[in-house]
Amino acid sequence: MELAQLLIFREIADAGSVQAAAQRLHRVPSNLTTRLRQLEEELGAELFIREKMRLRLSATGAAFLDYTRRILDLVEEAKLSVAGDEPRGALPLGSLESTAAVRIPAVLAAFHRRYPDVALDLSTGPSGELIDRVLEGELAAAFVDGPVSHPALTGVPVFGEELVLISAANRKPIKRAKDVNGANIYAFRSNCSYRRTFERWFEEDCAAPGRVFELESYHGMLACVSAGAGLALLPASLLESMPSRGEVMAHKLPASVRAVTIFLVWRRDLRAPAALRRLIEMLEAKTGAEDGEDRSRTPG
Repeated sequence: MELAQLLIFREIADAGSVQAAAQRLHRVPSNLTTRLRQLEEELGAELFIREKMRLRLSATGAAFLDYTRRILDLVEEAKLSVAGDEPRGALPLGSLESTAAVRIPAVLAAFHRRYPDVALDLSTGPSGELIDRVLEGELAAAFVDGPVSHPALTGVPVFGEELVLISAANRKPIKRAKDVNGANIYAFRSNCSYRRTFERWFEEDCAAPGRVFELESYHGMLACVSAGAGLALLPASLLESMPSRGEVMAHKLPASVRAVTIFLVWRRDLRAPAALRRLIEMLEAKTGAEDGEDRSRTPG
């Protein structure tokens, strides 16, 4: 079954005759008759009751026409979702959990109000997993810790983050990794960029953590750390948003591991759909406005 056959069937049904449909489609009537017969043979059913020079839909044809209209409408919608300038259709995005919790809710809410025909689909995970899903085409784009050097990807910086080390509230100040050599740490899976940063902090000071416990949420990490069971690394903005932040102590890290930049990345070889282009424009406008506010607060 071909889309061209469905289009011909719909036009004949709407026009009431092959001749009238042929004029609409600028085709010869014999071609339409042949394509209609092929469709009926493939379906094993008569779609029309033939009465001299006029065709009348059979009961089967009337039912099939409803499906035909829906199929052709969906095809047109699909074309518009990828080729038009007006954003519409699905936009699957990925994000680090901390970014999804703190940084992007307001942006995505504003985007939805402006472009209600776009169906945002957000999933979270560690940077490595999200990058793989962008490369495989499962995600249109993802918010990850950058910069990302993969040759197949491109992206834009959108948020700055500061990482902090957290411990139990009664712990003495931690100034370097050797102060906590052998301490247990809580982190996401090994493909998490923040975990790799945490491990690098130990390595650069010729120290090493004890056991690494893998958890799936920052709330779980905070609970374990507040109980004195180990240490964790997380964005300061996320810690500030957590109700139980007063149960832990935050320790400042050296500049080499403290500052991170969140990038929105997508495949370099694919033209970004209209919805993604509009999202990038909103993010860049937000970043520019925040930079301007920061400069205005700086004494001259």
